[in-house]
Order: sequence, then C-alpha cells, then structure tokens
Amino acid sequence: MFSALRQHRSFAHGIHPPEAKDDTRDLPIRQFPFAPVMIVPLQQHIGKPALPVVREGQEVERGQCIAEPDGFLSVAMHAPASGLVQRIALAPGISGRMAPAIYLKPFPGSSQEVSDGTPCDVATASAEEILLAIQQAGIVGLGGAAFPTHVKLKVPADKTIDTLIINGVECEPYLTTDHRVMLEQQADIFTGIRYLLKVTGAARCIIGVEANKLDVADALRAGLPGDLPVTVEVVAVKYPQGAEKMLIRALLGREVPSGGLPSDVSVVTVNVATTAEIGRLLPHGRGIQERVITIGGPAISKKGNYRIPIGTPLRFALEYAGMAASTSRVFLGGPMMGQALPSLDIPITKGTSGFIAFTESQTRAPVEYPCIHCAYCVDACPLFLNPSQLGLLARAGQVERMADEFHLLDCFECGSCSYVCPAHIPLVQRFRAAKGLVRKRRAAP
Repeated sequence: MFSALRQHRSFAHGIHPPEAKDDTRDLPIRQFPFAPVMIVPLQQHIGKPALPVVREGQEVERGQCIAEPDGFLSVAMHAPASGLVQRIALAPGISGRMAPAIYLKPFPGSSQEVSDGTPCDVATASAEEILLAIQQAGIVGLGGAAFPTHVKLKVPADKTIDTLIINGVECEPYLTTDHRVMLEQQADIFTGIRYLLKVTGAARCIIGVEANKLDVADALRAGLPGDLPVTVEVVAVKYPQGAEKMLIRALLGREVPSGGLPSDVSVVTVNVATTAEIGRLLPHGRGIQERVITIGGPAISKKGNYRIPIGTPLRFALEYAGMAASTSRVFLGGPMMGQALPSLDIPITKGTSGFIAFTESQTRAPVEYPCIHCAYCVDACPLFLNPSQLGLLARAGQVERMADEFHLLDCFECGSCSYVCPAHIPLVQRFRAAKGLVRKRRAAP
C-alpha cells in the first residue's frame, strides 16, 4: 500500500477501508430480467420532476419517452420495457417520502427491442444541440449524485474549460460497475468523450483510474483512438479519491475553492459510466432505460454486475440475486457514502450504482462514547475540516455556527471521519442532518 502511494499521485489525508471488490470485479456484465411490474419515479434526479406524457391503460414500447423534462433542471424518463401503463400514482422513494411514478406492466411475449430515435451526430451537432440531446435522453450523473448531466456540462459564459476529466476511480468499497464498463464499453466511452469535448470546449481529456484497476488502464490505453486528445492516468488507491475535488487535486494539482465548482479551475469532471451512456445512446437517439449496477455484500449469493432496467423493484432484484434470510441492512450505493434503506419496497433509479446487503452480525451498531479529542477525524478529512468540532456543535444544535465558522457545507459526506472515530460517533450522519437544517432555514422567506 505504501509503495502504491509513493508511485501514484493522490491528495492529502483520506483513509484506506477494505476494498471488498474481489467478489465482483472479474464478473462480466449480465442482463437482468424484467420484474412483473416496473415503477418509474418521475423524479430520479436533482431538480424538477418530469411531466408524464402517457396515460393509464396506454401501451408503450421499450425506450419510448413517457415523461418530458419540466424546464431546464429536469430530464426525460423512458419506458424500461414494452408494456402497459397500469397507473400513474405515488410510490415510495429512498427518502421515505411518496412521490409520483408510472407503474408499467411488461408484456411477457415482447421482444423488448429498443427502436432508434433521431440521432445526434457529434460531427455536425452544435454544443447546444448536444446538451438538448443529453437532456432528452434522460442522462444524469450515474456515479450516484444523479445531477442532470446537461446542466453540469453547461459552461458559464465567464468560464473557460481546458481539461475534461473522466472519473473512473470508483473508490467506494464493493462497487465494480465502472470497472466493468471500462473493460466492456470502451467504444462507448471514447464516443462519449467526443461529445463531451465538443460541448465543453476542452482541449484535452484525462481518464483517471485507481491503481487497483491496472487492467483497465492498460486496456484503455491500448484502445485509444489516435485522433483523441486523451491520456489515461493512474492515481493512488485511497478513499475518497473518486470525489471530484480530490481527483482534480491529484491529477492537476488545482484546488477548487470553498463553495466553488470545478469550472472555477477550468475543469469539468464526468463519471465514466455517464460518459459511456452518452456514447451509447446519442448516436441512436435513444433514452436511458437501464444501467449497470453492482449487487454484492456478504448477504448476497449471486453477486455480480448487472444491467438492470430502471424501475425494477429493489425487493425483486435482491430476491433474484439470492438475498439471505438473515439480511438486516441494505446500503444503496455502498457502505461509505451510500444510504441504509428503511424499506425494500422502492424502485431502482438512474442514480443507483449498487446495493450491498449485510447480515445482522455484520451491522450491529457499536456503543458510542464521548469524543476523546484524538484528532483522527481531522487527519482523515480530505477537505481539512475539523469534524471533531463540528460534531460537538451538532450535538449542541449550533448548526449556523457549523456552517458560518467551520465550513459545514463544504463537507461532501464521504464518511472518512466516522470510519476512523474510535468513539464510534456517527459524525457524518449528524453533519447530514445539520446541513439539511441549514439549507431549510436559509431557504425560508
């Protein structure tokens, strides 16, 4: 591990949790079956929900647009299967709230082929036409954030982008979807990069991968088209290397300012799976109706990387993958930055990169003790915050002071502080709750 840190670039601080990727990293992507009923939420992204353009009782084809964007900060939704729209009604989401969704019953005898739409030709399309095509394809950040990709790619008029970074780090334990996409969809990735270079105006592109994916680095370098200004750079294995601020620092030595964006340092970062979907869908004028997901963890018997239709009920997916009866907790997105699910009766969405299941013996909550001021959390924080002080303020309910004096809103909830805390204080959970309170108060009239 120490030799890897000396050989490859990285960032200061961070942690080294067990990678836990051996069970799925070498398993090829497999197609997942269709559930008896699919549930497609109208808001699978940051922004406004999409507006349904189908009615109850209507037959739809796989890949057909079933909901259109409601304004700029919104994306389209597409049918994950050919079938019948049963109803448009409320469905449970990961937050526990009910939200509008389209219930779709797939046709058992359908070929489930996806028809082409109007292609977006990268050679002739303008930047604005590419952005519109990405929005109409329903593409959002597939690394977990689910931010509308066309919004992220809209470069402010006063900014200039010189470097496009494709994030293939995938530092979250257990997850290997990006690993497999980089090995199996290289042509899609390179095509996606062509669209991204044109829309951002960047002169060069760097694909960043961690040193635990040297097979990926070798394969990407071997397949690089000669006319693409792309390099593949290997960074150290360290968490949270995949956070865009950390990756920019590791690859370019540039520091995104507090409260700022990558565009402030002339960079745009895009997840590699998102890039692959752009390259896979736009040349055919299609919309995203499925994505690659890692299903893993000790409580799963048929671990793997699956291409799963969006809207698949989570309970159906877990049962198909062989979830143990002793399963006590399922994390959506991984154990570090993922979220423990309150219920399995929710659908898989575009932002679902994986779900990891654990048994009761592996998820027993440790006893929490008072902070001993050891500063392990300070040494771990990649943003040089003071999690110990923030934790004490959170306990006292001084959330405005956390934000104003100790930069709470810069925290991206990587969980490094909670991981190293010997007192087992759930720091990141308290920060998440405090941030919610701060935003709610500041949004109030």
